[in-house]
Amino acid sequence: MNNLTPTAIAAALLLHAHAATAQQATSGEQAAVTLPTVTVNASADASSQGLSPAYPGGQVARGGRAGILGTRGNLETPFSITSYTNDLIQDRQARSVGEVLQNDPTVRVARGFGNFQESYFVRGFLLNSDDVAYNGLYSLLPRQYIATELFERVEVLRGASAFLSGANPGGGGIGGAINLLPKRAPNEPLSRVTVGVGSGGQTNLAADIARRVGPDGATGVRVNAATRQGGTAVDDEKASLALASVGLDWRSRDVRLSGDLGYQDNRLKRTRTNVALDGTVTAVPAPPDASSNFAQPWTYSNERDLFGTLRGEWDISPTTTVWAAYGLRRSEEANSLANLTVSSAATGAGTMSRFDNTRKDKVDTGELGLRGKFRTGGIDHEWVAAANWFRLDLRNAFAFDFARLATNLYRPAFYSQPAFNASTFFGGRLESPNQTGLTQLTSYALGDTLSLLDHRLLLTLGLRHQKFEIESFAYGSGVRQSDYSASRTSPAVGAVWKVGKQLSVYANYIEGLTQGQTAPATSGGTLVANAGQALAPYVSKQKEIGVKYDGGKFGAGAALFSTSRPRAFVNSSSIFAAAGEDKHDGLELNVFGLPTSGLRLLGGATWLSAKQRSTGSVATDGKRVIGVPQFQATLGAEWDVPAMSGLALDARVVHTGSTYANDANTLKVAGWNRLDAGVRFMTDVAGKLLTVRARVDNVTGRNYWASVGGYPGAGYLVLGAPRTFTLSASADF
Repeated sequence: MNNLTPTAIAAALLLHAHAATAQQATSGEQAAVTLPTVTVNASADASSQGLSPAYPGGQVARGGRAGILGTRGNLETPFSITSYTNDLIQDRQARSVGEVLQNDPTVRVARGFGNFQESYFVRGFLLNSDDVAYNGLYSLLPRQYIATELFERVEVLRGASAFLSGANPGGGGIGGAINLLPKRAPNEPLSRVTVGVGSGGQTNLAADIARRVGPDGATGVRVNAATRQGGTAVDDEKASLALASVGLDWRSRDVRLSGDLGYQDNRLKRTRTNVALDGTVTAVPAPPDASSNFAQPWTYSNERDLFGTLRGEWDISPTTTVWAAYGLRRSEEANSLANLTVSSAATGAGTMSRFDNTRKDKVDTGELGLRGKFRTGGIDHEWVAAANWFRLDLRNAFAFDFARLATNLYRPAFYSQPAFNASTFFGGRLESPNQTGLTQLTSYALGDTLSLLDHRLLLTLGLRHQKFEIESFAYGSGVRQSDYSASRTSPAVGAVWKVGKQLSVYANYIEGLTQGQTAPATSGGTLVANAGQALAPYVSKQKEIGVKYDGGKFGAGAALFSTSRPRAFVNSSSIFAAAGEDKHDGLELNVFGLPTSGLRLLGGATWLSAKQRSTGSVATDGKRVIGVPQFQATLGAEWDVPAMSGLALDARVVHTGSTYANDANTLKVAGWNRLDAGVRFMTDVAGKLLTVRARVDNVTGRNYWASVGGYPGAGYLVLGAPRTFTLSASADF
């Protein structure tokens, strides 16, 4: 299967669907009369369950995917899940996953280390975009930036998830998991074109075309294409995007198939970098004007990705279903950066140096599973067994120029691109990067959900055995530096008690699993005795209790959780060893739906106590974790104007409390509030739907540090976006 290209996958699926349709069409009138009726429900994963239906108000769904347990209703899941719909994505004019997650009170968007990759704090733990799942499979989507035209739903599963979906290949996922569901052809034909403009002269053109064909509409095709070009609300920044995707599905009474093929080319020029603080800084500098640009004029970051998935599901009996899935990604990245390091908080003085990087990823992953139902006495069982595998072949090269040029956060100095000098450190060849890493993960899982007491009590039990095989190679020579193999079995227990039709309480114990860190060569200028040694896999432990309410049109939930994550540091014997932990205790509240006719609410609040424990240093013991606020909240409201049919106004308030930019908590970063607002007007033009949307994010033009960190132990700053205008019109024809 590894030899299949995404194009071959999509073509095979389409040919299969065409052959099946042709056979049915030519088998004669008598055969046509006896064909079974096929009920087509929009489904993103070739499953009989289909997508969870939208909740009243249309912004979230009634449930979501709980890993290998499949799609579950909100009141029947012992985990906290929110599934954001495509309607919300369109109405908020969200352009990336990060912009969608601005609506989630438990998530804050950060940025990866040294580049422009989106990262996410979920319950205060980092999740990189490498670890975002696509249709249930990890690391298939573009690493740096994921455009919203590609997907139907954005699902957030809060909390650890080793049993549900396996260990994240990038080492994240302790605080939660994000799964994106591709678009499928709906029952009715869809032909939609969207045009838009935005701050800085940004233009957008997108097309979304879908049809169902054949007897009973058993075959579906959905094609999306989009392009974005021009400037942004940041001075002199340029961004361009080109993408295309096709989603195919076919289903009979017992068999369901789907395939997806996507391409994205994302190019950034003169995008602002992260802002680092050197060791002499004793305070955090005030944020500069949000529209200003301290990036060097020659900097750029380009990423091109080809990715695909293939899924199949077969009902081998009325109570048993087998499924299989395969996915791949082939990507190339290249960038030339000049990260800013500030040495004076008062004046903004600092330095920058050139850093170039190239990377190629080759990802192959798959899943095989079996699920069924049976009854023993008065107990109903829904059981599942699954096996997963993942392989990443990483090729990387870099060049770091140690020569530093003076600049300033507030009054930047601009230079022509400096040539690499004699002090430049090269890691491999930029034009042809060598293999630097090989990650292979395999796992096997068993689970059972028991229904007792007339289905009022649901008890979920599960185990997943995971094996890590990780190799690293020298950048220049390609010589193997380390070979790491470890395994762990992760349990999970969850219970739901249905107090009534509108209320349930739940509890869970579940673990997270990530690969152990590798000992560095030096620490604080001292050689590390076990440099290069990989530690055993980190096991995080989560305990959670919660309550969920569904009033039919308005819903709410609350969760109290505690999650611990092991730490590692160099001890007094110069040994890099696992010791101590980050412990995150929190309370989450969320609301959604229609509290009254014509008014939609979405949001909530999170209180977090994220502390470092047993760190080996009195300077950091008991201090807060970098980049994690004690309180954050998001609340959005949308109102249908009674006096004008089709007109809706929306507003969203985002609050993030103060955070710290270092482990010792001596560098405090101020909290911030942001107001976003929009208007939507829908009307009928010659029998066709026309939707016009206008939006202003950061209405007050606030200057703020939007995030701190995005890489473990690093406290770099990212400047928030300035006031940004967007206007779009979508026509269905």
